[in-house]
Amino acid sequence: MKLNHILLMLVVLLASPLGAWSEGYPSRAVHLIVPFAAGGPADGIGRLIGPRLSEAMGQPVVIDNRAGANSIVGSELASRALPDGYTLVLVSAGFTVNASLYSKLPFDPIKDFSPVSLVTLGPGILVIHASLPVKNLLQLIALAKAKPGSLSYGSSGSGAPTSHLGMELLKVIAGIDVVHVPYRSMSPAIVDLLGGQIQMAIPTINVTLPHIISGRLRALGVTSRERSSAVPQVPPLSEQGMPDYEANNWYGLLAPAGLPKPIAETIYADAAKALQLQDLKDRLSAVGMVAKAMSPENFGLYIKSEIVKWAKVVRASGAKPD
Repeated sequence: MKLNHILLMLVVLLASPLGAWSEGYPSRAVHLIVPFAAGGPADGIGRLIGPRLSEAMGQPVVIDNRAGANSIVGSELASRALPDGYTLVLVSAGFTVNASLYSKLPFDPIKDFSPVSLVTLGPGILVIHASLPVKNLLQLIALAKAKPGSLSYGSSGSGAPTSHLGMELLKVIAGIDVVHVPYRSMSPAIVDLLGGQIQMAIPTINVTLPHIISGRLRALGVTSRERSSAVPQVPPLSEQGMPDYEANNWYGLLAPAGLPKPIAETIYADAAKALQLQDLKDRLSAVGMVAKAMSPENFGLYIKSEIVKWAKVVRASGAKPD
């Protein structure tokens, strides 16, 4: 933990005992750092959740976009704030990938943060061009093994948790050789997939559903362990001979390290309450996400398991930051 962070914590602790510190929380606006650019997917999630969380907390939740270095800039800013519950950061699954994707981070993703709650989770969906002569995952694996290096997939960029590393995880488990073609976002990757320039991808369900319905793309499996209500007829990859497979994008709330447990539990309870609102569930579903709260303790364990999982995939794939 950084020296200035420790000193700040000591100042607060000396000024007020723990019970008084957490009493009456929150009594003013909460600062929610979104470490991504305005207008992007993470910003959209933050602006969906922020107002509902504000209603549950009874105080304004102010969104602050601090983009840069694949969320590292905003996350570092949050790690240096006072652990008083008035600074939170909305991190994505990429937060756990960065721990191994980058050789050095300006913070420790475990020691410098207090987990608060998972808020939403979104599976990807393995889709192929309709001309590919396979109907299910096992046939795709057989084709890839018969023609190693001849098939390609597109991603939204190196290190993307679902579209890139999700496919790399599939390659590791299935023992196949499929060529990675990175794009700046999934939009051009989908265009090339529809045109047949690449043969497969793992995008989000909402952006591919129209093409699945039209028959231009064929869905082989979702990347979550459960079926998605958006495509209930499509089985998870984990049910198709890959029981250990899971690759989701997700967003969750962290606070600076040292957040008192009563405050963490208060924020978690308010987040869980907000995520029960049907209109929020519907709006998250429209962007391919599922509202899902998780206690601070369980969210902390989940983050640790994700760091370990993606570190193995990053090493196996040789992934590097864009």
